[in-house]
Amino acid sequence: MAAKIVVLGAGYSGLMAAKLVAKRAGAEVTLVNAGAHFVERVRLHQLASGQPMRDLPLADLLAGTRIQLVVDRVTRIDARSREVELAGGARLHYDVLVYALGSQADLGAVPGAAEHAHAVAGGEDAVRLREKLRGSQVVAVAGGGLTGLEAATELAETYPELKVRLVTGGKLGAALSERGRRHVRGTFTRLGIEVRDEVRIAEVRADGLVLDDGEHVAADTVVWTTGFQVSPLAREAGFAVEDSGRMVVDETLRSVSHPEVYGIGDAAAARRPDGQELRMACATGIPAAVCASKAIADRLAGRTPKPLEFRFFNQCISLGRRDGLIQFVRADDSPIERVLTGRAAALYKETVVRATILGARRPGLVAAVA
Repeated sequence: MAAKIVVLGAGYSGLMAAKLVAKRAGAEVTLVNAGAHFVERVRLHQLASGQPMRDLPLADLLAGTRIQLVVDRVTRIDARSREVELAGGARLHYDVLVYALGSQADLGAVPGAAEHAHAVAGGEDAVRLREKLRGSQVVAVAGGGLTGLEAATELAETYPELKVRLVTGGKLGAALSERGRRHVRGTFTRLGIEVRDEVRIAEVRADGLVLDDGEHVAADTVVWTTGFQVSPLAREAGFAVEDSGRMVVDETLRSVSHPEVYGIGDAAAARRPDGQELRMACATGIPAAVCASKAIADRLAGRTPKPLEFRFFNQCISLGRRDGLIQFVRADDSPIERVLTGRAAALYKETVVRATILGARRPGLVAAVA
């Protein structure tokens, strides 16, 4: 009898894992996702700024496969009976579970953020922000990571009449090389984005941000891009997790506490051979999906799987539609001085983003080079 494999989550890593394992393992694969459409998470800052997005029904992306798609929300995982409970009342039994539920914005870290801030971590988040922006005059983007840089520049370019402020605890572009930081600063100046760096946000209010020194940063819309959190379902199921809730996995992405479970993408704490934990990113989730699908197929066939081999190459940052920054990095993700900027960088980033959809349609192409 063919093994029953259930994949939870149809983001970049979950969708790819489902398609690859269905092809490689000859198993019965069920893919569970809360929505019926694939969300291009790396484009959500574009959606929030009012740009049209491609409609990508999961049913179309799964056409020609034997994967069963279940559109429902996971409410509980019973690790003892190996069953997944869904909001609609169904219970799915699994022999192998792939846990790929991703992450969402952490709006609970600062008082008022959940009530007054808007995230760009999910499709519905981005749509709500888009609607709010229609009546806005001043926007404060909280967080100076890659998501914050992309959101601030996209909004400033799309709405030149909008006053955009970026507020961050570190220096602007702190994770970049000096050349990278210089280009970001120049882009922010060109777009008229006001920067408040090396400050701490103490509270989010309907009229903006309050810093820990009591200063008020006025804004009628706050965009929250600082901090992400994962679903509590793995912890509640009794799977081994880190303090953050990310599943602890071995070098083949298998749970260290439950060998029939694999964790991939943002929901799992995958590590490089040197022990470095991989950051939450599409760039790390896709190779993890390839590795996990190979490991599952190998173990079902009685073969010894190979461990994850991964190194970082670059960080791709869009700075609006006509500008960008490609920060080249060492294997451990630390920046080197080499960068690509301007329209060439924007084209580079767009090519990478389009390639993720090609990979979703034809994951074998990605697996061949991963």
